[in-house]
Amino acid sequence: MDIKQLDALTAVAEYGRFSTAARALNTVQSNISTHIARLENELGAILIDRSAGLLTSEGQVVLTRARRINAELEAMRDDVASMSSHVTGKVSLGIIGATGRWLLPALLDDLSNQYPDVEVRVIDSTTTALIPLLETGDIDLAVINTPLTHDELTTSPLFEEELVVVTPSSHPLASEGDRTVDFQELQKHKLLLGPRGSNLRDLIDTAARHQGVNLSTLAELDGIRLAATLAFQGYAPAIVPVTAIPAWALRGEWRVLNIESIPPRLVGLAIRRRGMLSPAGNAMRDALRAAVRFQAPSIEGLIAI
Repeated sequence: MDIKQLDALTAVAEYGRFSTAARALNTVQSNISTHIARLENELGAILIDRSAGLLTSEGQVVLTRARRINAELEAMRDDVASMSSHVTGKVSLGIIGATGRWLLPALLDDLSNQYPDVEVRVIDSTTTALIPLLETGDIDLAVINTPLTHDELTTSPLFEEELVVVTPSSHPLASEGDRTVDFQELQKHKLLLGPRGSNLRDLIDTAARHQGVNLSTLAELDGIRLAATLAFQGYAPAIVPVTAIPAWALRGEWRVLNIESIPPRLVGLAIRRRGMLSPAGNAMRDALRAAVRFQAPSIEGLIAI
């Protein structure tokens, strides 16, 4: 087994055709076929369904390992380069959207000033979507909702922030002079919430159950910014972190209400348990923590940990 065989499998998985994979790797289709066949012979399993151009279940297992191996090889090159000079290399960060909006400007400025030769890639997505990318090595670190129970990933806390209700001003929840609502009031209305089983939804549902309440949803949305945007547009009330509300939104036809007896959302930094961060990854981790500490005092309802 060699790296070319694993690269061939990864390219076929990404592009779906042997011919397209060959062009991506600057080789010919026969070489791709040979690499795949030798890998299958060595492992004693069919990795690609030729008729469909899709990986078999065995192929998916090998693909996951191949991506991790390539990520470790890239980190090894960066490690060696950093020992002979300043920090260089590539780093990929996944970040949940509502957090990225306020954290990325300070973070990217800090990285650019301190580590000008580090190449940064940022993936803006949900916690649900970022976890598989971190598992496979497609990203190096991820800022996600916590807690997280995972055999191959570990998290460390970054900050906590208050949860609030964003409601159209015409909605019954937006009563004059009432800046705080409780769960008994919230259960009378259909809300925009995250999907069941997500960290944020679990936190909200647990707090509601402690008050003897089951909340009703108008829709379940796997994206905090989407829920906040629909609330801003007058669609329905949404429970969101306070940082999901940009400054411009406070000028619109909606209100922000505090919620009684609900704990804050916890956000942390996730990395893989196995292997080490590259020097570029370590630079990103340190810059992330510094950016959170720098920004936190200016954001009401957010506390750095």
